[in-house]
Amino acid sequence: MTRRLVTLSAAFALTALGGCSGSALLNAAVPHHTFRASTGIPYGPDPRQKVDVYEPDDRLTSTLPAAPHGRPIVVFFYGGSWQNGERGQYLFVGEALASRGFVAVVPDYRTWPKVGFPGFIEDAAAAVRWARDHATEFGGDPSTIFLMGHSAGAHIAVLLATDGHYLAGQHMSKRDLSGVIGLAGPYDFLPLTDPVLKEIFPLSVRAESQPINFVTGDEPPMFLAAGKRDTTVDPGNTDRLAAKMRAVGDSVEVKHYPYVGHVLLVASLAAPLRFFAPALKDATQFISAEMAQKTARAIAPAPAAVRVDNVYPLHPAQTDGLLRRAE
Repeated sequence: MTRRLVTLSAAFALTALGGCSGSALLNAAVPHHTFRASTGIPYGPDPRQKVDVYEPDDRLTSTLPAAPHGRPIVVFFYGGSWQNGERGQYLFVGEALASRGFVAVVPDYRTWPKVGFPGFIEDAAAAVRWARDHATEFGGDPSTIFLMGHSAGAHIAVLLATDGHYLAGQHMSKRDLSGVIGLAGPYDFLPLTDPVLKEIFPLSVRAESQPINFVTGDEPPMFLAAGKRDTTVDPGNTDRLAAKMRAVGDSVEVKHYPYVGHVLLVASLAAPLRFFAPALKDATQFISAEMAQKTARAIAPAPAAVRVDNVYPLHPAQTDGLLRRAE
């Protein structure tokens, strides 16, 4: 099958079939000279608690920016309405990130009906902890971790970055995250009308499932993107979260891509479909900009200490006189 035919078939499958057949076609079209993959690595005891790791290939690294302390880690959470999805379907995402010089970690996590909220969030936090602890084994920098997600995966990534108690349970914090990339995420999606979602998010904890409810001003920088033709997740989720973040002084960048729907947004990360939207380019620029700021902070000179001889001396005798007059 030619690359052009794969591209057209994938685009049709993604728009008409909802993504599974499309992801197989996209994976078939992925170039294999850009990455090395390590698959099926456990981060927990459950069969679903495994990750795939994609590193930039040695043949590619000479063309990438230097990474003296290791390459940025990007943990990518896929979507699927918190009910579906497998990490193997997202080889095209791993390749995309590795081709840009990042170490991509793609976890599976438990889904409904095995677990409801917050079980999958807890799995995600454990996967992030695993990525930090094992970063150097794959050429990554454990102090430079970005979260990225699409749809339900974007919800997971952003909730980890807003409600800090999940990472705290893994002896981490929001400050351990260098940034977050959310693609077509539901961040403010109440009230619920779907009966299955009502079971996934029980009423007693439903408010706790909304990332927008936890924005306080100490969140890591975020890049939030949505397709203008998304009819699955209202792009207003992105705008409302961004507005809340800006109101409290957080750093957030927003992009709305024309002619792009819900599934095509993540599919545009794949090599054959990147002409639909510059999501990979924009995400790469976001990560690079945050890395540049981190480097600048690290090399900035410390504030000069105040010299004692530059301070006007107030002699004890003068002080005593002032006090006596005040009395």
